[in-house]
Amino acid sequence: MPDVHDAPETRSFRLGVAGPVGTGKSSLIATVCRELADELRLGVITNDIYTDEDARLLRSAGVLDPERIRAVETGACPHTAIRDDVTPNLIAVEDLERDFAPLDVVLVESGGDNLTATFSPALVDAQIFVLDVAGGGDVARKGGPGIARADLLIVNKTDLAPYVGVDVEQMVKDAETARDGKPVIALSRTDPASVARLTEWVRSMAHAVHTGDHTPVDPGPMAPHSHVGENGEVITHVHAH
Repeated sequence: MPDVHDAPETRSFRLGVAGPVGTGKSSLIATVCRELADELRLGVITNDIYTDEDARLLRSAGVLDPERIRAVETGACPHTAIRDDVTPNLIAVEDLERDFAPLDVVLVESGGDNLTATFSPALVDAQIFVLDVAGGGDVARKGGPGIARADLLIVNKTDLAPYVGVDVEQMVKDAETARDGKPVIALSRTDPASVARLTEWVRSMAHAVHTGDHTPVDPGPMAPHSHVGENGEVITHVHAH
């Protein structure tokens, strides 16, 4: 695969990472940085409502130069700053790109939100949605725009599955069904094979963005989702916009 450094652009590949509270977004970003910092020029923007704690945790982990990890305090619901008014994040990304030009990838971490949280394509080029097994094995089939339409879905913390009674294989199958063929990775930071699949996806997507072979897609406000009907049957459908 050609080196992304060969791309003539100085604008980075902007990669959003969203998902509910506690699913391991910061841990995933730390893993990507730890694995790829010697290969790609990286930066990170974190989002929290009233704190910069995620940024401080990543800096203390030593995964990047601390100056390459910056925080946005949204002051409102997390999805507001990644979808409704992306200005604070866009300014933070552009400042980071200017200060450390050229950067290959800037990872933008959403504050912990619910299953409806997605990034505006005005902010990111591609997005990862993160679930974890501790949230329940049925979460993947409940649907939502992030689960169904993000560029990559992560089923995280698979090493915890035996302790929370979750069948990872079934959870991944449910996720694949909900996503209609879009990629799903079952991930544990303690499992080198799954980490390698994640980093290879980031490499491939970075290359596709830098060569113009990827078009950002808005996951949209609604997506196929499931609920139990009156007769106990699981119904999957889409509401009209």
